[in-house]
Amino acid sequence: MNAVNEKAENIRDVIRYLQKFKNSVVVIYLNEKTIESSLFSSHIRDIALLHEAGLKVVIVPGARKRIDDVLESSKIGWHYENNIRVTDVDAMPLIKMAAFDVSNIVMTNLAANGINAIIGNWVKARSKGVINGIDFCTAGEIEKLQSDAIRKILDDGFVPIFPCIGWNTVGRPYNISSITLAQKIAIELKAEKLFFVMDSNGINPKLRDIPAMDLKEVDVFLEETKDSTYQTRNVLKLSKEACENGVIRAHILDGNIDGVIPCEIFSDLGSGTMIYTSNYGIIRQMKIDDIPSVISLIRPFVESGKLLPRTESQLRETVGDYIVYEVDGGIRGCSALHVYSDGQAEIAAVAVDERYKNMGVGPRMIKKLLGDCEARNIEKVFILTTQATDWFEGLGFVASEVSTLPEERQKLWKPERNSKVYRKVIK
Repeated sequence: MNAVNEKAENIRDVIRYLQKFKNSVVVIYLNEKTIESSLFSSHIRDIALLHEAGLKVVIVPGARKRIDDVLESSKIGWHYENNIRVTDVDAMPLIKMAAFDVSNIVMTNLAANGINAIIGNWVKARSKGVINGIDFCTAGEIEKLQSDAIRKILDDGFVPIFPCIGWNTVGRPYNISSITLAQKIAIELKAEKLFFVMDSNGINPKLRDIPAMDLKEVDVFLEETKDSTYQTRNVLKLSKEACENGVIRAHILDGNIDGVIPCEIFSDLGSGTMIYTSNYGIIRQMKIDDIPSVISLIRPFVESGKLLPRTESQLRETVGDYIVYEVDGGIRGCSALHVYSDGQAEIAAVAVDERYKNMGVGPRMIKKLLGDCEARNIEKVFILTTQATDWFEGLGFVASEVSTLPEERQKLWKPERNSKVYRKVIK
């Protein structure tokens, strides 16, 4: 793909996602180190742009470090039990002050970008109480969110900001977890996206190399990385639970990367790790409207000699033979099943966007086409390839001869191209 094609695809992605996410709820958790970083103003500018583009943004800022600093300067002691702050009730006014200080920093920066925000007390909480003999005192659990009030604020065009404070029915404040609060808000509002913008130093390096995981893969990752930090395990569990309870997708982002938020929301694979349910990416029959996208998809494969060119008219004539892999309205893979007069079938035009080559899209499409063959009682399937012999062998195809091809396909075989024949028998 040349530079102009790549730019065009990126612009198409942005336009497509703007259309898709307009009026969608996006909950963004900003951890305290991100707020203190030199990139904070850049992140806020990006969040402001999302709001101006028509997305309904909710912000939950982390305040742990600010609370620590305020308590330390006031010589008030505290300690952590199971990553929860334990301190005397006398500390609560200072905890509340620190939490609202951080929220004010976010609101001030949004105002500098022309965005109106509101800091509110929309969280009902209760005391965490005594657990295993430990009195958690000022620590609270989220009991209920004033979801109607939050939705009204969003509909009125404001950005709600949630400090890590909840109140009980008689007005007593409790210190609650910001990251858990972000998750609960996303679940309550059925958010399209939940962003955890984190400090990368606390995230398992292996996670940074994974663009997307479904819920089963999250479990596998947690099992294989039991030595991960609490932050990594916690954010993965919260992400999984959010997706299990109605949030479309959760995203773990590195707050040390400039532009990470718009890159994640306006591109298929983004710039962080996405947690998703099984509805991410679908294989379906190709439609006439997909043809321009399929031609763009296969162009680099044609230029490299891996595939033969297909014209728009050819694709129109055989549209029923093709399947595509679609992600959020974008075509990221295609393949075809051509059936010949002698009952043999050919799998052809297998192409996957380079960015998706390690996500199992190709094997999924082949599996789908083999399943179609089985349903149609087609026993002999072949492919012709010049540069993917190893890949097809890995999928169970074995080398064969040109002479075994259907007569009409043999006539199309060209010695100068010298495509190899591979075959699979469906039993």
